[in-house]
Amino acid sequence: MEKGVVLKSTGKWYNVELQDGSIIECRIRGKIRLEGIKSTNPVAAGDFVYITKEEDETGVIKKIEPRKNYIVRKSVNLSKQKHILAANVDRAYLMVTLIAPETYMAFIDRFLVAAESFRIPVTLLFNKIDLYFEDHLPIVENVMELYERIGYPCHKISAKKGTNIEFLREEINGNQVMIAGHSGTGKSTLLNALDETLDIKTAQLSMSHLQGQHTTTFAEMHKLKSGGYIIDTPGIKAFGVVELDKKVMSHYFPEMRALLNACKFHNCQHMNEPNCAVKEAVEKGEIAETRYKTYMDLMTEDQNETYR
Repeated sequence: MEKGVVLKSTGKWYNVELQDGSIIECRIRGKIRLEGIKSTNPVAAGDFVYITKEEDETGVIKKIEPRKNYIVRKSVNLSKQKHILAANVDRAYLMVTLIAPETYMAFIDRFLVAAESFRIPVTLLFNKIDLYFEDHLPIVENVMELYERIGYPCHKISAKKGTNIEFLREEINGNQVMIAGHSGTGKSTLLNALDETLDIKTAQLSMSHLQGQHTTTFAEMHKLKSGGYIIDTPGIKAFGVVELDKKVMSHYFPEMRALLNACKFHNCQHMNEPNCAVKEAVEKGEIAETRYKTYMDLMTEDQNETYR
């Protein structure tokens, strides 16, 4: 058997890059055992697999290496099913645009909670900075300051103009990362800017709702000529947080995690309990009200719901 990494899944077929750099189309025969996860896609971009070659120059995936991590969302069609967006992710980059289209704070928070639960570090990329008017910039700075204060690196970039993206080439080199965000936030434009040989299709914004048109159907991993791999995920309209134990939900909020031992009750849920350090921090402005609202929504909602 030969070892490779899955670059793309199109449902039944998988593009696998072997260790010699060649790419082979593979399929799955029979069932592949995956520990403890039921999903609509048994193999995802970023998976390390072992394959055997067939006479027709295709391959058969025989085995998947245990994943370091993975990140999932609700399946679009089956709310109780999960869809693995990417596997073995060293870092996730979330594209944020506060205009055209607007990325909601709750969407950012939910993505961060999901990534925390899978132990994936996240960097926020505030794109389209060239489109902002002077009075928009303080808003961007305030949002960036909020997330930087709790430990998430933030960068203002312009994918279209190639502004402030050089650090990404350095960070991605030697790693396997993913990029996510709403449709229209500029993921494909950024990939093309990082490596002009990729020539990934981009789409115009729908002017009626300032929403992006989907250009990526399946997650696909691209090898950058500057080194490393980047997984381009489909534009996410909604992000449902799956299978999170509400008893430890606050562990996925770094600013709340830092106060876990300061509450009166060791099992404090930070909702109605007295002498709660988290609620006190919210009242003092030390924890953002938007973050606390997302926490409360996650604690009180059915996890089969999604949020944009």
